[in-house]
Amino acid sequence: MRIARFSIDGNVAFGAVEGDKEDELVLDIIKGIPFADYELSGTKVPLSKVRLLPPVLPNKVVAFGRNYAEHARELGNEVPDAPFAFFKPSTSVIGPGDDIQYPPFSEELHHEAELAVVIGRMCREVPRERVKDVILGYTCANDVTARDVQKREKQWARAKGFDTSCPLGPWVETDLDLDRANDLTVQLTVNGEQRQLGRTSQMIHSIEDLVVNISEAMTLLPGDVILTGTPAGVGPLNVGDEVAVTIEGIGTLTNKVVKRG
Repeated sequence: MRIARFSIDGNVAFGAVEGDKEDELVLDIIKGIPFADYELSGTKVPLSKVRLLPPVLPNKVVAFGRNYAEHARELGNEVPDAPFAFFKPSTSVIGPGDDIQYPPFSEELHHEAELAVVIGRMCREVPRERVKDVILGYTCANDVTARDVQKREKQWARAKGFDTSCPLGPWVETDLDLDRANDLTVQLTVNGEQRQLGRTSQMIHSIEDLVVNISEAMTLLPGDVILTGTPAGVGPLNVGDEVAVTIEGIGTLTNKVVKRG
């Protein structure tokens, strides 16, 4: 099931996305929330009539860096022996179609296409064999990075945590099993030109590794998001660019870069 979060006529709701053709998609409004018992209402609205929102509002976004060897090397970094985590605040999250605002303190903004894991239940110290039980589904993400700031500052909080630096969407796909999620095509285009192309099977640390690693340290809450790293090919974004992340079996997340102000 593809679960979207949307607004219509001032109201916010979740809905199941139905249909195959992009211009014919409809939303069956969900009674309840996807993190608890819910049912489909049977009330359907065309996707074209709503505004898609970030598919979840995470308490925290845990991101893992340098999880693809070629990406680590393209930036002159060593491949880490263990998962390397950092945070993006909830205020960095935007949805499909929302603008990425170019931060005024940076002159080198980069795109980073990533598979995002959405947690479905409160959990801590998750054993490897139970990882599949705590995942609601998967969505597309763009770990937008002020690369010059990242290089200049020892902490990544400003470089990767500024407002609008974490586009998520367009929805959460709940029907992917772990084996398939660990081998999906991830690609990114800027103004229609392909910049990144890789597979999640190239990750150094698998989805299971990442969930086990971070849940050893902290409690994960329903709606929390884990970013799994980006393949090689990261590069610049400029004001006016349209950037699109497409992940096999999930969909496409598209955003435009604008000047903040």
